[in-house]
Amino acid sequence: MMGARQVEQGALFYEFSLDTHVPADHLLRSIDRFVDLTGLRQELAPFYATMGRPSVDPELMIRMLIVGYCLGIRSERRLCDEVHLNLAYRWFCQLGLEGQVPDHSTFSKNRHGRFRDSDLLRRLFERVLARCIAEGLVGGEGFAVDGSLIKADTSRQKGVEGSAGLRPEAVSRAAQEYLAVLDEAAFGAATSIPPKFISPVDPAARWTGAHGGQAFFAYTANYLIDLDHAIIVDVEATTAMRQAEVTAAKRMIERSRECFDLYPARLAGDSSYGSAEMLGWLVYEQGIEPHISVFDKSGRTDGTFSRADFTYDQPGDIYRCPAGKVLATTGTLVNDGATLLYRASKVDCAPCPLKQRCCPAASVRKIPRSIYEGARDMARDIARPEEGKTSRRERKKVEMLFAHLKRILKLDRLRLRGPNGARDEFHLAAAAQNLRKLAKLIPVLQPSPA
Repeated sequence: MMGARQVEQGALFYEFSLDTHVPADHLLRSIDRFVDLTGLRQELAPFYATMGRPSVDPELMIRMLIVGYCLGIRSERRLCDEVHLNLAYRWFCQLGLEGQVPDHSTFSKNRHGRFRDSDLLRRLFERVLARCIAEGLVGGEGFAVDGSLIKADTSRQKGVEGSAGLRPEAVSRAAQEYLAVLDEAAFGAATSIPPKFISPVDPAARWTGAHGGQAFFAYTANYLIDLDHAIIVDVEATTAMRQAEVTAAKRMIERSRECFDLYPARLAGDSSYGSAEMLGWLVYEQGIEPHISVFDKSGRTDGTFSRADFTYDQPGDIYRCPAGKVLATTGTLVNDGATLLYRASKVDCAPCPLKQRCCPAASVRKIPRSIYEGARDMARDIARPEEGKTSRRERKKVEMLFAHLKRILKLDRLRLRGPNGARDEFHLAAAAQNLRKLAKLIPVLQPSPA
């Protein structure tokens, strides 16, 4: 027969441990081993008042943010609800059963104040990276660099004409941040060409149609990764432009050297980083092998000879045309001192039977050669053998990180606005990805049976 549920009187005392209720294979238990926030309060002490009501523990807020970015919880309001309800989240945040979860507005107040003033989120990323290095996950021999567009938190339908500029009444925090970075190479100074449209609520977001579909406002998340285990070595937020990506790559390489003494022997990248100036910087100034596709527009489609049809003689510093004639240079630099011109002689060109295939509309043929052409040739030579195929395959590791960022961590659209908001989100996301990689590659040691 059906029995009634026996309701017992509540016990007077309970023994309850959060630790026993978090599974041994839970992601947060694996991550907790590598979260070191010692000294956090001392670092933030100058940014707190010595009088007044005690504030929310900054370590609690950082741990809650780590939960949100590691598990793809994009809303801080929802994050507070999840931490309140989920035992594993409470355990990771060291709250206990009766600990009070802060209000979601606390995050905004600290993010726009103490966290940014102290550059706390950048230091959090660097601490996680230092742990990756200490665990031997960063080889430091081969790096890869790439950037990915992340949609800004703004409507594409509400953009205004870029030629008109920002309206004088735009006084939002994002607009003020945009005005503050107009002279930075990563944002306003990346190009002098005005954008087609500007977003009034987030002017630093760039209007782009790079994906081939509908254009939208976006920022670029730039990653520099180590190729051994795809650990993110550095991260930078820029406007959505190729010139800004190149600037970010240089900055990240220099910063990884200054902060962590990392000297990569080779750098893999796509043709966005294959300009002559960038390759020259890598080879001549940094001593890094460029495993990068060369950005080259010298090919012709009208049936005439391209520059590749001319042979360069290194010892003589001359070009030879398909007919065997010499093209020499006077040493005069053009294009802001970045290019040498090699010219043929009228005596050779005028009677040449190949003139209609070489320079039908000009009296002589001219060949431009970049002052960094040696670095470009080095990149081409690396790309041809099996070594180049390996680098192109390894370069996909950074693309997989961006796929993970957007599909698993749900960061396909920013939630914060302005350059500082983009930096905050990218630093937290990169730290979360490195923590997840640590948890995956370094297993939890299980206690041996007695």
